[in-house]
Amino acid sequence: MKLYHFPPSPNSRRVLAVAYHLGLDPELIDISIPEGEQMNPDFIALNPNHKIPTFIDDDGFTLWESTAIMQYLAKRESGHTLYSNDIKVQADINKWLAWNISHWSPACGVYVFEYLVKNFLNLGDPDLDALKKGDELFLRFGEVLDDHLNNRKWLVGDNVTLADYAVASFLDHAETAHMPIGKFKQIQRWYADIETLDGWKKSAPANFM
Repeated sequence: MKLYHFPPSPNSRRVLAVAYHLGLDPELIDISIPEGEQMNPDFIALNPNHKIPTFIDDDGFTLWESTAIMQYLAKRESGHTLYSNDIKVQADINKWLAWNISHWSPACGVYVFEYLVKNFLNLGDPDLDALKKGDELFLRFGEVLDDHLNNRKWLVGDNVTLADYAVASFLDHAETAHMPIGKFKQIQRWYADIETLDGWKKSAPANFM
């Protein structure tokens, strides 16, 4: 199996962390977004959105969108707790995966773009209006996450699931991207537990942008 990815990307990392959690060892093919490698015709033939990550299984099955790849890998393998077969537990995991796509990732992404991506690509100073909107989103949805984690170790049930890996994926950049995470003690405690997971540690990019 192959995983086309950009190591600093939260979307890439959540997939790779899940793969490692499951004991998988995909061939990693780096796609340099700053150098525009995602626009290579060969890559676009795999993913017409020209985005990462993109996954190819051993039989040639190709899949894009990080959440879909995570779900596929979890269903592909057995003997784990990442994605329950119980219909209600799976629905709860899916709820948080959808919440991450719709609310949390956009909130975190503002800071990553304004403080990290723009600096790396020499796109100018952070946009204060964008950051103000980011603060509104982050504080609103951070409160939802923090309240949910009160008296909980993981987002769903008693074990780490796909939901945890997905929602945690941006927080590797919380400090360098100046996310206002300081008031959210439960999120900080939960993310500290994420950082102890072997799959998460192994998926850490060697170098940041």
